[in-house]
Amino acid sequence: MMAASKMAGNSLSDEAPGEYVPFGRRTYYLPDPLPPARDLEFDADFQQLLQDAIYQLGRLEGIGDETDTNPLLYTTMVRREAVESVVLEGADTDIEDVFRSQELADSGTTRKDVQEALNYERTITEGATRLSEDDQITLGLLQDLHELLMADVRGHCEYPGEFRPKPINLPAASSFQEPFVPPAPDKIPELMTNLVEYCNTTSEYHDLVQFGLVHYQFETIHPFKDGNGRLGRILITLQLIQNGYLTQPYLYPSAYFNRNKIEYADRMRTVSETGAWEPWLEFFVEGIRSQAAEAVARTNDLRTLRREYERTYGHEKTAADRLAMRLFKQPYVTTNDVAELLDVTAQTARNAIQELEAQDILTETTGKERYQEFKTVDIFDTLNQPLEEG
Repeated sequence: MMAASKMAGNSLSDEAPGEYVPFGRRTYYLPDPLPPARDLEFDADFQQLLQDAIYQLGRLEGIGDETDTNPLLYTTMVRREAVESVVLEGADTDIEDVFRSQELADSGTTRKDVQEALNYERTITEGATRLSEDDQITLGLLQDLHELLMADVRGHCEYPGEFRPKPINLPAASSFQEPFVPPAPDKIPELMTNLVEYCNTTSEYHDLVQFGLVHYQFETIHPFKDGNGRLGRILITLQLIQNGYLTQPYLYPSAYFNRNKIEYADRMRTVSETGAWEPWLEFFVEGIRSQAAEAVARTNDLRTLRREYERTYGHEKTAADRLAMRLFKQPYVTTNDVAELLDVTAQTARNAIQELEAQDILTETTGKERYQEFKTVDIFDTLNQPLEEG
């Protein structure tokens, strides 16, 4: 019956890990439960890639000891993942928008695009906290995180935290492909139950392979009306935490998927149609490896910058010196912020800002005479600069 369903007017090979099922005038794709039915085969190059990815994750986890004394390291990585993930879904924002919105309490109404990134940051942080209290990934956890993720965002999600009650079409990555139709709503509970059970089961495959299988399955099921891509990428990080590779959400895999968004979609679609698991998993594990390496490199750049500030301003003899050292905690400031941070008068705060402006440490961003906002030039240059892959 499976083979017949696969060949009934649709281009699925016999190796496809699912089938097309008639649904009114259309068909939907019904994936097989995890793990895959066939044995996966990996060559020596893939095994080396796995080892390299584990090494880079170990280097990244080593940064955790510094986040208490240098909180910008943690904040930067979480916010970069938040921004990259929502941009991948069409939001128009960047990491400076998120820092500004979070740190300038009087900045007014938050744009919906920025709100998506802020929600992502809160959701991944909440997920990490919940996992530290209970090491199981559950349907309840995923539904709670989805509700938090979708609060007050673009397009307004009708069913936050609830599986979608209606079928949906997903646009194809390529013009020659038909839209992808995920499973019918009545199939979602059983498929998601299998998915979370597999998350909490010791797999016959390497952990990173298991995470790649889960990510494919989650995106193929597409259990919610909206937010599936964002929540699916959060789940990657939660699995890394659950299995002891990270203690906090330091990784930002969405940057890799964003750079390779067509390949990201194509490789998952190819799994569905042909059962080509290995190329997808190689792509996925390379994303983990490369983003862990990038996070380490960017963090090292921030460390170097902080040491330079410590040499120049660490004696904290003046208000400007004290402000400079606090910019690694709050790189976007107003005059009122500075007065509060340093416990000084508004005039002293303005003087400190002007002194750091003269040294090209701070720059004003609004172009206004009143209600001015200032960002730390060196920090955002470091966060935004392209990196040579190491």
